[in-house]
Parts: sequence; structure tokens; C-alpha cells
Amino acid sequence: MAANKQSSGKAKKTKAKKASTRKSTSKAKAKGRAKPKSKASAKATGLDKSVEHFRESLEHSVTLSRDRLQEVVDDAVKRGRITRGDAEKMVSDLLKRGRRQTDSLLKELERLVRQARKEVGGRTAPVRKQATQAARRARKKLG
Repeated sequence: MAANKQSSGKAKKTKAKKASTRKSTSKAKAKGRAKPKSKASAKATGLDKSVEHFRESLEHSVTLSRDRLQEVVDDAVKRGRITRGDAEKMVSDLLKRGRRQTDSLLKELERLVRQARKEVGGRTAPVRKQATQAARRARKKLG
């Protein structure tokens, strides 16, 4: 009888352990931390990495309107915190830097779009070719 109680106690602990493992695995999957199912899904394409890099670039950038920037600088000049010449130079430099960053991000985005089109075109080319051949055969049959 004591042996039965011990074995049933172990069985309960094992079941509880398995249930807790299942819960933690499902939580990991829900949070996107589960291990990939295959090597193909584990490999990120160059495009995926580039898109991720682009997203990070966007997250680190700040957008300020020229009007708002000018307003803040004008206020600093009015208070005597900065000279008018320094303020104009600062606004000018900030706008130049902003334009360069914008141009850089747009170039990266255009590169990503070209790469995605090329990738999609490569994947759809065989299907498009088959569809064209099938249409040609159907036209010949009809007339």
C-alpha cells in the first residue's frame, strides 16, 4: 500500500512537471521565442535582415518640423540664451543633417524595394511561363 502511494505521488509530480513544461513552451511560442521548426525558417534572407535594419534606423530617428525648430530657437534667442547668428547656423546644420538622413533612408528603402521585386520576380517567373504556355496551347486548340 505504501508503495502504491509513493508511485502515485511520483506520477502526479511527473504529470505536473509535463503540464508546466507545456505551459512554458506555449508561452514562449506566444512571445515568439520558440525555436524554429526547420532550418529554412531559421535562416533570415538578406531582404529580411535589410528590412530589420531599416526599421531600426527609423526607430532611432526623430522628426521635427522646421517651424517648430525655428520657434524653439527663436525663443532661445529672445531669452538671450543664444545669439541670432549661432541660432541660424544651428538650424541650418540640423536641417542639412536631417536631409542627409532622409536621403540615406530613402536610398535604403528604394534598394529594399528593388531587391524585393527581384526576389518576387524570380519566384513567379516559372509560374508565369507555365501560364503563358498553357494560354498559347488553349488558343491553338480553339482556333
